[in-house]
Amino acid sequence: MKNFITLIIVVGLLFSCASKEDVVYFQGIDGSDNSIGLDNYSPTYHVDDELVIIVNALDAEAARPFNKATVSVSMDLLDGRGRERIQTYRVDSDGNIDFPVLGEISIAGMNREQATNMLQEKLADYIKNPIVDIETVNYRITVLGEVQRPGTYTAVNERITLIEAISLAGDLTIYGERENVLVIQDYDGKKTYTRVNLKSNELFDSPVYYLSQNDVVYVEPNKTRAKNSAIGAQTGVILSSLGLLISMTALVVTILNVN
Repeated sequence: MKNFITLIIVVGLLFSCASKEDVVYFQGIDGSDNSIGLDNYSPTYHVDDELVIIVNALDAEAARPFNKATVSVSMDLLDGRGRERIQTYRVDSDGNIDFPVLGEISIAGMNREQATNMLQEKLADYIKNPIVDIETVNYRITVLGEVQRPGTYTAVNERITLIEAISLAGDLTIYGERENVLVIQDYDGKKTYTRVNLKSNELFDSPVYYLSQNDVVYVEPNKTRAKNSAIGAQTGVILSSLGLLISMTALVVTILNVN
């Protein structure tokens, strides 16, 4: 009987070895800390960004030469029906776009406000009070590894945080390594690699808290996942069944001893 109780204790330890601190995010945050130092973040344009740039003015005809024509995108190869789509500008390897009338313009390294002001100044020589709207249409983030729904996601705007990207992927699985999330970025052909601890409040001061276009977020498996992979996928099920069996046996033995 003594050995049997010891076995129950060992199994219990197997099922309760993880603590709350192992999985809780943003630990150490003081409730009085209301820092908003990163709120002014604004992404800049890089090589291979695909932009939609629309020029408007009170005189629509004057603005027309500075807008690319729309093209028909076929939705049905049988009848040729489709929808119209505005042509885009792709930032070339030199950081330039080829703009109607104005010609080659350097835009890489600018944020939206800077690029908008620059274009409005150039267009002012041709149009009275030009209005410029710029949108990045290939702003995508890829989330891989131990998340519920790994994949590539299109950001709804040009400002997405690491937390929002992970949320799009359904959050980390219980097997995700929360202290060592890798963010891979590409700045005009140069790769950067940054490790982030989701359990630390220092996350909010990380240079990758706000993600850039085409960033890759990788959540590596923790030791438990690695062990399970080595032993076999059914190990967890077997341990759970064993624990249930031992609990039922202990209950039966207790009842018999009472009787």
